[in-house]
Amino acid sequence: MAREPDPQVLRLRKKHAPGRHETPVAADGEHLYRSQSLRQALVAALIVAVVFIVIWAMLTSAAGRIFPWFTVVLGTIVGLAVRRAGQGFDRRFPAVAVGVTVLGAVAGKIVLAAGTTAQEFGITTVAVLKSVTIYTWPVFFAESMTAADWIYAAIAAVVAAWFATRRLTRREYHAVRIWREENGKQSDAEANNLR
Repeated sequence: MAREPDPQVLRLRKKHAPGRHETPVAADGEHLYRSQSLRQALVAALIVAVVFIVIWAMLTSAAGRIFPWFTVVLGTIVGLAVRRAGQGFDRRFPAVAVGVTVLGAVAGKIVLAAGTTAQEFGITTVAVLKSVTIYTWPVFFAESMTAADWIYAAIAAVVAAWFATRRLTRREYHAVRIWREENGKQSDAEANNLR
C-alpha cells in the first residue's frame, strides 16, 4: 500500500487537493452543451402541467373547495420536469418553465371555474368548456382570476425558474467554460449566467 506524503489523523477526504482530478477538455463541455434538449423540456413541462391540472380539478371537485396555492406546487413540478427532461443549464430552460407554469396556472383556473359552473348547472366540465365564446373571457378574467391568483402564478413562475436549470458540478462548469472560450461563444451575459 502506498503511503500518503501528508497523513491526516482524521482521514478527511481531500476533494480539492491538487492533482486529484483530471482537467476537463473542451469536448466534455461540447457534450454537455449538445445534451441539452429544449424540445424534451417543453414536452415534459406540458405533460406535467396537463396531468397536474386534471388532478387539481379532481381534488377540487372531491373536496368542494379551491386550493389556489396548488399553483406553487405546479411551478415546482414543472421546474423539476424541465430540469430532468431538458438537462439544460442556459436561460432558455427557465423561460420554458416560466411560460408553461403561467399558462398552466391560467388553464388550471379556467378548468376549475368550468368545473364549478358545471356543478351549478348539473352538466359536465367538458360541456361548459365547449360552450365558451369570445364574450366569456372578459367575464372569466374579471370574476374568476383574482389578484391572489396572479400573485400565486408569479410565485409559481419564480419557483419553476429556480428549479428548471441543471446544476453543474465544478468540473462540468469548467468544461463548458473551456469549450465556449475555444469556440468564441463566451459573452459576458452567458458567463454571468453560468456562475
